[in-house]
Amino acid sequence: MIVRYTVTDKLPLPARTAINVIQAALKVRRGEAESLIHDGTVRCAGRVVSQSHHRFKIGDEVEIDYAPQPIATGKKTKLKGRFEVLHDDEHIVVVNKPAGLLTVPTPKREGNTLQSQVRKWLERCGTGRHAICVHRLDRGVSGVLVFAKSHETAELIREQFAARKPQRKYIAIVQGKLTQQTGTFKSYLCTDASLNRYSQDDPNLGELAITHYEAKEVWKTTTLVQVQLETGRRNQIRVHFAEAGHPIVGDPRYRPEQAAHPMWPLERIALHAESLGIVHPHTRESMQFQLPWPQEFRDFRRREQLR
Repeated sequence: MIVRYTVTDKLPLPARTAINVIQAALKVRRGEAESLIHDGTVRCAGRVVSQSHHRFKIGDEVEIDYAPQPIATGKKTKLKGRFEVLHDDEHIVVVNKPAGLLTVPTPKREGNTLQSQVRKWLERCGTGRHAICVHRLDRGVSGVLVFAKSHETAELIREQFAARKPQRKYIAIVQGKLTQQTGTFKSYLCTDASLNRYSQDDPNLGELAITHYEAKEVWKTTTLVQVQLETGRRNQIRVHFAEAGHPIVGDPRYRPEQAAHPMWPLERIALHAESLGIVHPHTRESMQFQLPWPQEFRDFRRREQLR
């Protein structure tokens, strides 16, 4: 979500640096504020603010692309494996994110994230030092993810996402049998005090979220659906299917009791970003990345078909 903050004289001149303004706007720790600035999520007057010591003026309108995550409770999701590099050049790196790994750091969470692992890999390989997040996948979700190696490149890719140009397809296993084989969910997503997302019909109350789906296979108790995102809001797919009465199998947050399945004893969500199509921000080449089903999906399918 976009957080907007107006700089006022309540912040004395020495405290009007970017890092202090971010902390004041979001009530986050200094380390997270630095990460948000480094990742190019802070803007003023349409320009990315990339330096922590950047000094704002009274009246400046600051925009922060901030996706807070709920604090996990209970048993933690186990790390299922390391990421796989799908593409690496001087401007971008595209990876297959494993389920169970945070994309970027969040408050009060461990420092082992996909972003930190990709940065270390780039440094070891000598192909870059920065991995700037331009879109995210939830912790329990696997699939294709792209990182930029510079703020300029990140800005160009974000412009594509803002214009809804990337082709993003997911596969998901949802509870029950859908009444319609194809359909579209459209709502405005809001965030409650516990950072859970929910839909509203009023465009003034939330962020527009559009999800297209097609049922691919119907099994004994569940349905395999292919999902295409028109917008990419936090938890969008999970919320839309849960509110339709078909939560994603294994989802611990949205209708968790209904989402539980005896043949899915895994600490991940049955949601996988199977493909991503983008235009290379510098060469203008059309790029398409496609992944196979995770092994967990294939195993579940076999068990469902045998019932």
